[in-house]
Parts: sequence; C-alpha cells; structure tokens
Amino acid sequence: MKKNRIFLSPPHIGHQENENVSKAFSSNWISTTGPYVDEFEKKLAKHCERNYSCVVQSGTAAIHLAIRVLGISKGDTVLCQSFTFIGSCNPVIYEKANLIFIDSEKETWNMCPNSLRIALEDCRKRKIHPKAIIVVHLYGMPAKMDEILSIANEFKVAVIEDAAEALGSKLNDKPCGSFGRLSILSFNGNKIITTSGGGALVSNNLADINEANFLSTQAKENKPFYEHKKVGYNYKLSNILASIGVAQLEKINNRVDKRRKNYTFYHRLLKNKRGVSFLNEPKGFFSNRWLTCIIIDEKKCGISVDQVISEFEEDKIETRRLWKPMHMQPVFKNIPFYGTGISNLLFEKGLCLPSGSNIKGKDKKRIKEKLIKIFSLK
Repeated sequence: MKKNRIFLSPPHIGHQENENVSKAFSSNWISTTGPYVDEFEKKLAKHCERNYSCVVQSGTAAIHLAIRVLGISKGDTVLCQSFTFIGSCNPVIYEKANLIFIDSEKETWNMCPNSLRIALEDCRKRKIHPKAIIVVHLYGMPAKMDEILSIANEFKVAVIEDAAEALGSKLNDKPCGSFGRLSILSFNGNKIITTSGGGALVSNNLADINEANFLSTQAKENKPFYEHKKVGYNYKLSNILASIGVAQLEKINNRVDKRRKNYTFYHRLLKNKRGVSFLNEPKGFFSNRWLTCIIIDEKKCGISVDQVISEFEEDKIETRRLWKPMHMQPVFKNIPFYGTGISNLLFEKGLCLPSGSNIKGKDKKRIKEKLIKIFSLK
C-alpha cells in the first residue's frame, strides 16, 4: 500500500474558510479593501491585546513596514536575533541599514539578554546609536521579554517583536504580539493559522499603524488623483485572504491545543532516551508549540541529526533542522555577532518533528514506530 507523505506543518483548512471565501467572491470585495480586511484587523488586535493592526501579504512585509515606520534608513543600525528565519532581518538590508546579530540563550533559544547588553554597551563606546532591536519568539516559545524590554528602555532603543511563530503563546499571561512598540505576525501556509500567505503589524500606536497602512498601499496621498510623496509598496492583504484569516483565527485555541498535544506525544516517547532533550517551558512561559523540536547528542544516543532525517525520509516523513543562524549564513559573513555560540550548537544538534494540528492518528502511529526503530525505544 502506497504511503502518504507526512508534512512538517501543513495548512489546516476547514469548511468555514471555504464559506468565507465564497462570500467574499459573491460580494465582489476581492482586492485589498473590504469587510473581511476590517474584521481580521480588529480581531487580530484584540487577540494580541493591541489597539490597532495592519494586515499585509507576509510577515517579512510587516517587518519591512516596521523598519520604515521607525524611520530606519541607510547608515542606521539594527540589532537582530541571529537564530531565526532570514525574513526577520532581510528588511533591514532593504533599507541599506547596518545589522548586528545577537546570540541565543539556552532556556528559550531566543535572544540572549546578556549578549544584547554587551552589544549595546559596545555600540555606546563606539558612538553608535541603534534604532531598533528585532527579537523573535522561536517555535512558539516566548523570548525573555521582561529583560529585553528593560535593556532596550535603558539604552532607548525601539523593540520590534517578531511573533511570526508565536500566535497563541503567552508570557506571564500576556499574549505574544503585545510586547514592544511594534509586533509582527505571519500567516504563511506552515504557521499555526494561515491565510495561504499573509502577515500583520500590530501596535498600540495609531500613528504607526496609519503610516504602515499608507506605505502598504503605495503611499498614495489623499487626493482625487494619484500623487506620491514617498515610496510605498503593494503590501496590503486582500479581502479574499483576510476572509480565510477570520475563520482561522476563531480556531486558534483549538490549534494551540492540538500542537501542544503533539509535543506531549513526542515528550512521552523520548523523555527517557539518553541524549535526547526538549525545549521546556520556564515558569510563566506558555508556548503554542508551533513546532516540536528536539536536541540530539550524537555521542550519547549514537545517532546524528542527519541520520535521523534520512531515516524519517525513507518513510516519507518530513523533518527539518533548526534554523541556521544568520551569522553563519554566507550572505551575512561580514556582519558583527555578539554571543557564545549557543545558536551554532542548536543548529548543529536540533531537529523539528512533524507538528501539524491535523496529523491523523494513523500518521502518529507511523511516526511512533519510526521513532522506536531509530532510537531503539522499548
């Protein structure tokens, strides 16, 4: 019997999404304005305990708008978490600003407050005044925002919170997406909720969101003809895609619950396996468990990350290494980096396991059988 492929994090779409899309089509609101755009923005802001939001075509577009809203341009400096997806930092390069990469810490795998402080102190000595810090909540685990925000406030640097992977996560009962001056979300096809492609910028600052909306619609002046005093972008999310987002957001608690159950499934199987460890939740941290990840110590368990990936691939089960840090990327080889190499080790030893909220029971059985074989579990 031919086996289906088990994907790492596939889209999870239902009947309501189809219904909303049909309504959007029948209303003829299919472009970048319409009732679903307005509804999605209001509901996202409410979910993130923010006042305002602007929905756009991707999380990267949202970060680019945040960079523009903060007035970051050529010659300015931005500090960014190194252990992340490249979309977190590429927009800084779009504006010809300078990057500094910051290492991770062991507890959450996110930006290390100590390394951040060292970098900012060094900037101060060199008369560099950074314009922003981009901190990311990886795999749904909140970063140490209390410490990071305190340091940012001390050095008077704005914080852009990249919550692309963390919708539904919380820190001390505050939702991810509610920290810093500006926060971004992603609704890519592999995220915990999706609009196929999409993102959002959320904030409590109306002027910031107004500027983001203005820039996301080609920076057209309010005149009876097309006039432009700034360079803008065609970034706004369509009403069709927003209609999917409205339906998806209603299910966010259910999606988080299913992802967390995936984590429990893997943890029960592997918690006693020597050489295998998980990203645990520190006190006060609540992860949506977007992806369940493990660290594999080859010396202790006798198998490498590459071997595990290969074994799973033989059975058409998708796994993936953790993010390769930005300071290790050839394109950023000359960018300054502050840290001790924690993110290097995470990349070397880390693995993402299939974590979709729509994994079927029979697929979990296949995954379990494969894990038992790979790690010689009893």
